[in-house]
Amino acid sequence: MSDIKTASLEDLRAMKKRGEIHSPDPQAQSIDLPDDFWDNAELKIPAIKKPVNLRVDADILEFFKAGGRGYQTRMHSVLRSYVNAQKRRLLR
Repeated sequence: MSDIKTASLEDLRAMKKRGEIHSPDPQAQSIDLPDDFWDNAELKIPAIKKPVNLRVDADILEFFKAGGRGYQTRMHSVLRSYVNAQKRRLLR
């Protein structure tokens, strides 16, 4: 069973006003955004990832898993960095 709960922005604001939730960092400063802050925002849909079976050395897998949850995302980030570096090298 998941511990994830959903709440609307209005619910979150009401919970904050009642003192039920707070910033994770007590030193965090509140930022007042202008009313038109989101007017020019563009929705960016993330690229769909394809499932793949990949064989990696055990020590590499354990290294990424030792970082906790999200190890596959971290592995993907390393691969993305490599690909981007190779593309930049080819454009020179």
